[in-house]
Amino acid sequence: MTETTEVASVKTHRAAPSRRRTGKSGSSRPQEHRRWGQLLRRATPWLFLAAPLVLLITFTYVPVGNMIYYSFTDWDGISPDRNFTGADNYVQIFTRPELFRVFFVSFYYLAASVAQIAIALYFATVLSFDLRFRNLFKGLLFFPYLINGVAIGFVFLYFFQDGGTLDSVLSWFGADTDHAWLGDPESANTSLAAVSVWRFTGLNFVLFLGAIQSIPGELYEAAQLDGATRWQQFRHIIAPNIRPVLSLSVILAISGSLAVFEIPWIMTGGATGTSTFVIQTVKLAFQFNKTGLASAAAVVLLVIILLITWIQRRLVPDEKVDLV
Repeated sequence: MTETTEVASVKTHRAAPSRRRTGKSGSSRPQEHRRWGQLLRRATPWLFLAAPLVLLITFTYVPVGNMIYYSFTDWDGISPDRNFTGADNYVQIFTRPELFRVFFVSFYYLAASVAQIAIALYFATVLSFDLRFRNLFKGLLFFPYLINGVAIGFVFLYFFQDGGTLDSVLSWFGADTDHAWLGDPESANTSLAAVSVWRFTGLNFVLFLGAIQSIPGELYEAAQLDGATRWQQFRHIIAPNIRPVLSLSVILAISGSLAVFEIPWIMTGGATGTSTFVIQTVKLAFQFNKTGLASAAAVVLLVIILLITWIQRRLVPDEKVDLV
């Protein structure tokens, strides 16, 4: 019995270190799993963002970088030779009247943008209340925005041509129909701007309508109990609550008026004084093979839009919401 006890105690002492080693390795494994779990949780958002970031860098930031580089060269878009010209392209844009004059065409579309924002805000306010056939009117207002811009250009090209739809309608009321709507710069730009109002009012309408419908109904009920009129409800309830969306619409209107392309390109091709800054840039690059100068024009347009956006953000900052 004594020898058996001694042998058992010896085996126990020999096995003890192995159990301690097992315990150490067992406790380290959960720690490693926890570390890997933490790393995986931190890396998961970047894994989901990897593909969008690659696409964004490849198709946005790399082309913008190349465009900025081309703007300092005289590249024609075809030849492998690119001679560095410094700021000569930018000097031409601001000193040659025929290049800078197209900026003034944007004022027609800027005025049209103001009109479309006012029209959209009016109909969004009216149709946010209980009215008959309001869903029908919503569809009619938003439908033009769903149509392809090229199709709209061709439709209104026949609408404004001599003896077209507009002249036929005016003749019913005895009006003079000898005016060439797309024949001189003033009437042509006014007509094209009116087409943009018809097309993009629906977009602003949907933005305003969604913002108005997100306002709690209790505010309207309290205002009605206090005897507030529709105008007072708009002034004190609707207008303050949709200010962020209105700010967004202003940014879109200004940037859109500077970057108009589809409608004037299809309807006039930039003729009769209707060439916009984008149309001129496209012609410089692909018609006159002045890719360097066109790149400089595109950079100027980008800087102007960013500057206007920054100024608007400074004047009308976003309201911060405290969720605590």
